[in-house]
Amino acid sequence: MSPGEAADGLFTEVDHVAIAVNDLDAAVAFYERTFGAHVVHREVVESDSVEEALVAVADSYIQLLTPTAETSTVARFLAQRGEGLHHVGYRVKDCAVALQAARDAGVRAIDEVPRPGSRGTTVAFLHPKSTFGTLIELVEE
Repeated sequence: MSPGEAADGLFTEVDHVAIAVNDLDAAVAFYERTFGAHVVHREVVESDSVEEALVAVADSYIQLLTPTAETSTVARFLAQRGEGLHHVGYRVKDCAVALQAARDAGVRAIDEVPRPGSRGTTVAFLHPKSTFGTLIELVEE
């Protein structure tokens, strides 16, 4: 199978790598200055109490995240672990199907059902305690 060719599994490609940061504007400036990257989407996701900036990398993104409230999971992550890799988002054709397949395989889900995400996507998260320490986001465009 060649790169970019979909496997028979549920993941179709990497959607994004999410990095939690304390200062979103500073992180954006770093990616622009250092790598010549450009933000292609910026949004406040009220339901998750975060602001994100997406930097395009081929057909995927680097998602820079900062909390908009002290109670957000990203704020807790930053307080406990500091800045760094927060989660990996994988594109799926059908978020509900992928979520159920993961649950059927014994994976602990954070979301009981898929929910609205940024960019008009549908998302669901899988708990890192059942995915070898990595928070996984299922992303349906």
